[in-house]
Amino acid sequence: LIFKHVLFSFCVALPLLISTLYYGVIANDIYVSESIFVVRAPNKQQSGGGVGSLIAQFASGSGNGFAAAFDDANAVKDFISSRDSLALLENKLEFRKKYSDKKINLLQRFNGFGIYGSFEELFQYYLKRVAVITDHNTSSSKLIVQAFDAQTSLQINSFLLNEAEKLVNNINERARRDLVKFAQNEVQSAEEKAKSAALALSNYRNTHGVVDPQKQVVIHFEQLAKLQEQYIATKGQLTQVSEFAPDSPHSKSLKLKMEVLEEEIKAEKERITGGSDSLASKAAEYERLALELEFADQQLALTMASLESARNQALRQQLYLMTIAQPNLPDEAVLPERIRGITTTLVLGLVAWGILTMLLAGVREHQY
Repeated sequence: LIFKHVLFSFCVALPLLISTLYYGVIANDIYVSESIFVVRAPNKQQSGGGVGSLIAQFASGSGNGFAAAFDDANAVKDFISSRDSLALLENKLEFRKKYSDKKINLLQRFNGFGIYGSFEELFQYYLKRVAVITDHNTSSSKLIVQAFDAQTSLQINSFLLNEAEKLVNNINERARRDLVKFAQNEVQSAEEKAKSAALALSNYRNTHGVVDPQKQVVIHFEQLAKLQEQYIATKGQLTQVSEFAPDSPHSKSLKLKMEVLEEEIKAEKERITGGSDSLASKAAEYERLALELEFADQQLALTMASLESARNQALRQQLYLMTIAQPNLPDEAVLPERIRGITTTLVLGLVAWGILTMLLAGVREHQY
């Protein structure tokens, strides 16, 4: 019977006494400040292809209105839960000093026993006092800050929310720079290609003495047709002279003229289709260079339009941190839950005492 009393005292009475003493006398009040925010991105439907479609990859979402930017919301959450945020808090609001105040009891205070005080230990303590909870159904995030006075919890919550908004603005600024820089690089590349194509065509014209083979071929064909007409006419005159006056001196001059016309016709044909230096052979290479120049000019026009679109896109905000609920100033402490803590200790103590009592009873029955 004495053993049962000792067991009851050890399992129930003593823990209950300690719990009552801690929650009733020792534990400091904890004030909780909460705020709710959401990171949104404007939705756009992108159309077209080429460089424009590549630039469109910098924008997120589809359709109209706003869409939740899940990746960026997670980035904000990770930032608040990072050492960088703690470093900013330490620099601006003296986080360590606020949570090391001697008014806070040793168990709740940071480094209460003076055993540890490193930044890493402070960060672990920070994660216990600051949390971000994301609701995936509404895409909103709740920032929860615990402090030992109401004003501190409000200050830290507001500070972290402002720093998160700065982070989103920095993401926006980086996206703007990358967007315009990408478009400018595309324009620069297209300009270089257009200049190279124009220079190649100009060099070909100067080297081969042609301006536009197609137009020149038309001119030479017209010249060839005139020479052939003259040749046919001269041949007809020679036939008439040969029939009516075979010994006429005019017959000799006509034959000489025909020979000259034949040479000119042959030379004209050579210029058009004869050999590697003809207009026909030059036309193929000229057309290739001309097509390259035309394509380069079209690409340049497309990239310049895309650059203008990128600049217009950069003027618009890509991400928004919308504060749904502003950080509140707690008017009373909600932690620790004293009654719940004492009740939980009592229930667990009774359960442990009951289990140990049954185990001891079973052992005794087994012995006898």
